[in-house]
Amino acid sequence: MLLEDLGWTPRFAEAFAPYAAQGYLPARVSLEHTHIYRVRTADDEQLARVSGRLRHDASGRADFPAVGDWVVLERPETGGDARIRAVLPRATRFSRRAAGNPTEEQVVAANIDTIFLVSGLDQDFNPRRIERYLVTARDSGAAPVIVLNKADLADDPGAIVIEVQSLAPGVPVHAVSAKTPGSLDALRAFIAPGRTAALLGSSGVGKSSIANGLIGDELLRTREVRESDSRGRHTTTGRQMVLLPGGGILIDTPGMRELQLWDAGESVAGAFADIDALAPGCRFRDCRHVSEPGCAVVAAAADGSLPAVRLESFRKLQDEQDHQATQQDERARIEQKRQGRIGAKALRSRLKDKGRT
Repeated sequence: MLLEDLGWTPRFAEAFAPYAAQGYLPARVSLEHTHIYRVRTADDEQLARVSGRLRHDASGRADFPAVGDWVVLERPETGGDARIRAVLPRATRFSRRAAGNPTEEQVVAANIDTIFLVSGLDQDFNPRRIERYLVTARDSGAAPVIVLNKADLADDPGAIVIEVQSLAPGVPVHAVSAKTPGSLDALRAFIAPGRTAALLGSSGVGKSSIANGLIGDELLRTREVRESDSRGRHTTTGRQMVLLPGGGILIDTPGMRELQLWDAGESVAGAFADIDALAPGCRFRDCRHVSEPGCAVVAAAADGSLPAVRLESFRKLQDEQDHQATQQDERARIEQKRQGRIGAKALRSRLKDKGRT
């Protein structure tokens, strides 16, 4: 297998050059578990753990390898697992706020070219959730594609496609059914040799079923959703990267019960093209579309030309992003003070030792 089949590019080759001179190998993370990874090289697939130095130098969770990452690998001289010495700079990254920690980033998948944002056309269909995923997808650097699965359960899937297209102008939207393999051909058009696609969505939307359809085999385990509310349990419990028979790479991820934004920046506005188009008509350039006088967006929501639910969703995501930024600034301030104390303590120790001599 060529490295290019795994998504290797000149960008990664340039970043890896200093390590190649030291006899290390490039590898891509294909499976992530707690404290251990499965990685693919040009020759084989093997287990690996992060080195002590990488663990020591990591400032947070995001500095550890994620599925899709290219890493610097040291093979064991005797038995045991290989060691991951470094993570190469990521071309793209899909991140969210880590569960239970408002100031820590979790990288869900890295170096993705296309993100399939999967929703189910059953009782759990939620346009507001699509907006949230779209914000995070735009911030990742990868190209989003909205996939409406379970089209066989919808009375008029074409009408829902049109509705979702209005929420995401310019983003491809496809209604498919994992039970009808031919409908997945629309997704294959976004996958090519050496290119990486990832499936993201909440539990029960059928990501693993779609993956199995694209692979052509029941490689990934699936589970039925509850009939009462169409909610699913986590079937995929770890992120996994697989190679497709016709070329291309696919990453399946566990269902997310909650997607908290992480440093979305201007991606919130970018995901609301209708609001962004109205904003130049506001009296103030920095209008937040809340209670400012002369707000064209608020006026459009009042006269019905902009759905009020869209403005409500925009405000909610904007407030969430502002709150997240405040928390991150506070964490940075605390970390700066901590580093200052460490530096001052080290300086006092050196001066004390110097005084003794």
